[in-house]
Amino acid sequence: MRNSLTKVASLALLAGALIVPAVPASATTTTAAHTAKVADDPFAVFKINLKASKTAKAGGHIKYSLTATNTGPYSADAWFVGGQFPKGVDLRKIRYSAPKGTICALDGRALYCSVPYVLEKDDWVRLVFDAKLKKNAKGAQKATLGVITYDVQQGMWDQEKGNWSLAQEELERLGIPEHGYAKSATTRIVR
Repeated sequence: MRNSLTKVASLALLAGALIVPAVPASATTTTAAHTAKVADDPFAVFKINLKASKTAKAGGHIKYSLTATNTGPYSADAWFVGGQFPKGVDLRKIRYSAPKGTICALDGRALYCSVPYVLEKDDWVRLVFDAKLKKNAKGAQKATLGVITYDVQQGMWDQEKGNWSLAQEELERLGIPEHGYAKSATTRIVR
């Protein structure tokens, strides 16, 4: 998954060039700059609220509560919730409470969850993660959690199956733009 996300991100620049309509030669520079800005605007912008335990004991638990609100301007079709967990967390022992049908997967130190519905403007979703610390955890444990959203056109994402409707090669050729919204939370380990 990491390789496909990297390819999508690198092709996002190409997508900007494909989306911007041709500007007549007599147009001013500000018009071209405004057109490029409009093409770069995300379909869905998220407001993130992250709460975490202030302190925890080594071998104990850190509770993260992540609330993501779609502030618009459009609905979010293809989006993932999750992020990077601290080094002191045992990744095999992360539990989560999420809407029914949510599927989560680990990618390195990151855990990403696919929530099985379209998030309309002003709708929100909350996931609660309970991460068990290793017994040798110490210092400050910093987690960065949030939302990754993709600007997909209608029909590119199959919401019921939770995957892309088009072939991976076609998606890479189109260069789907992605946007990330994240917040960090630090928990101090006490003895």
